[in-house]
Amino acid sequence: MKDKTLLITGGTGSFGNAVLRRFLNTKEFSEIRIFSRDEKKQDDLRKKLNNPKVKFYIGDVRDYRSVERAVRGVDYIFHAAALKQVPSCEFFPIEAVKTNVLGAENVMEAAIQNKVKNVVILSTDKAVYPINAMGISKAMMEKTMVAMSRGITKPVMCGTRYGNVMASRGSVIPLFVKQIKEGKPITVTDPHMTRFMMTLEEAVELVWFAFNNGKPGDMFVQKAPAATIETLAKALKELYKADNEIKIIGTRHGEKLYETLVNREEMAKAIDLGGYYRIPADNRDLNYERYFSKGEPDMEKVKDYHSHNTERLDVEGTKKLLLKLPLIRKDVLGEDVEQYPD
Repeated sequence: MKDKTLLITGGTGSFGNAVLRRFLNTKEFSEIRIFSRDEKKQDDLRKKLNNPKVKFYIGDVRDYRSVERAVRGVDYIFHAAALKQVPSCEFFPIEAVKTNVLGAENVMEAAIQNKVKNVVILSTDKAVYPINAMGISKAMMEKTMVAMSRGITKPVMCGTRYGNVMASRGSVIPLFVKQIKEGKPITVTDPHMTRFMMTLEEAVELVWFAFNNGKPGDMFVQKAPAATIETLAKALKELYKADNEIKIIGTRHGEKLYETLVNREEMAKAIDLGGYYRIPADNRDLNYERYFSKGEPDMEKVKDYHSHNTERLDVEGTKKLLLKLPLIRKDVLGEDVEQYPD
């Protein structure tokens, strides 16, 4: 990777900051470009890093011309720019389409035109059996990536799919911590609801694995443990030595009992790589016989990979994982560690 240039779209967010921590002082890349529309976050990050290796580009993935300018001379792209909040996408679904679908198309088209070598797009478990606008838009982004990968060898475009990153913006852990500190009840939607447990650093390693192993149209999923929301609340109470009441408030609009990372149709062809699943692209063409006349006789034996049937963490296992988070390490262990940015 020496003398190569990496572009991170949405690079001022938590994922972009984690990538910078991972590669800033290594020899993998000689230049890392941060592309985003938030000039204040860019200015704050520029002053904080004060590193000539990092270049900043103002622009929006919705605007092809701004994307194309940032992509010129780039070797590799991590596409992280997205609208990620479920409620805002529910109220403004077309905005989700513009950023998550058309914006991703702009990035991939600019990569093709500028002869970029590799593109990794970041998706979510909410794209599998989607029930909300954010998940639907991410599912369409995945389909767009696979479609644009057909018939080309460069760039190698592949994707990653992961669950909620622990303690990231909008996730439940900062909410529970805030409620514990304020002495309020911990509001649990459904105590039996499960979610995959994944740190931000693991999300970066998943993208790096896809970058190094992906073929056109592949999707990569990391095998991850899960915990119930009740277990998570109990683990945080023990870490903070708190006695807050756990209050059941019921499932909210757009929430699932469990999240699916790989659906049954994908599991039928998924390749087990140990800590990861590789899901090869569906490369059927417009010969409709391959869609409607030939079936999969063993499909009934295949099951989804979801947060109800993965490794289940108990309270002690959840506490160990929570202690990897900067927020928890600072509060519980008193360490002076850098927090994930919003």
